[in-house]
This record gives sequence, structure tokens and C-alpha cells, in this order.
Amino acid sequence: MPALFEQLQIARFSFAERMQLIGEIWDSVSEEVEASPLPPELCEELDRRIAAHRANPDSAIPWEEVQRRVRERLQKR
Repeated sequence: MPALFEQLQIARFSFAERMQLIGEIWDSVSEEVEASPLPPELCEELDRRIAAHRANPDSAIPWEEVQRRVRERLQKR
């Protein structure tokens, strides 16, 4: 087990308590991420990708297709 996991004695929590803890940690992290400005190079890349999609929206792959492809690749391993 990871050292921090053992140090905080997380294994003693029930499954429901660990799931609640995951949610609370995620909420605290997401609040910080949302409050942090994006680096300029990330903004530029997002703008580039949005423009590429707008120029050719038919090139997008539906999420279900992405999931199917990933599952196929994992099964081949």
C-alpha cells in the first residue's frame, strides 16, 4: 500500500467512508484547480483544438466509439 495510505490509516475506513473521502478530496482539489489560471500555452492549445473542430466538426469521434476502441486494445494485451 502507498505510504500515505498507511500513514493516514485509510484502510481502517469502510468502503463507503473511503468513497466519501474520495469525493471530498476531489471537491477540494477541483475548487483549487478552478481557481487557478490556465497556463497560456494550454489556452493556446485549447483554442487551436476548438478552431480545428469548428473547421471540421465531422472529424470528431463519438465517445462510445472511443470507449469501444480502448476496450478492444485492452483485450489484445
